[in-house]
Amino acid sequence: MVDITMRVNGAVRTGSPEVRKTLADFLRDDLDLTGTHVGCEHGVCGACTVILDGRPVRSCLMLAVQAAGREVTTIEGLATDGELGTLQQSMRDSHSFQCGFCTPGFVMSATAFLAEHPDAGEQQLREALSGNICRCTGYESIINGVLLAAARNRET
Repeated sequence: MVDITMRVNGAVRTGSPEVRKTLADFLRDDLDLTGTHVGCEHGVCGACTVILDGRPVRSCLMLAVQAAGREVTTIEGLATDGELGTLQQSMRDSHSFQCGFCTPGFVMSATAFLAEHPDAGEQQLREALSGNICRCTGYESIINGVLLAAARNRET
């Protein structure tokens, strides 16, 4: 075990995970942030995506000790005072998900992408989210939700 400290969703958090524990498992088991989902555990599905220092990463492929001293944002960190963020609300308004298992990964990937490409078009968005897998919704409503969020962000 090793003592680590990181900033998670704006708050300093500490823990003592085993050195082989993934960041996904640390977030879920040690910090009780269960919004980060673990699907394939091979970095393929994208359900475990979090934002690390402003960049999307697959938390199932990263060790918790590698995140020491860094900034991590999870799906729980996007809401403000219990209110959904613009992207979350836009995806809800667009009925972007059915079962919800892939939702956190898509939202985190889209959040990171829109932060760098606020005026991205549909094709760019499709390419950016192509690393996330949804087994039940199809991708049209997901893309529509992200495009709606981008439009809403431009209005503010």
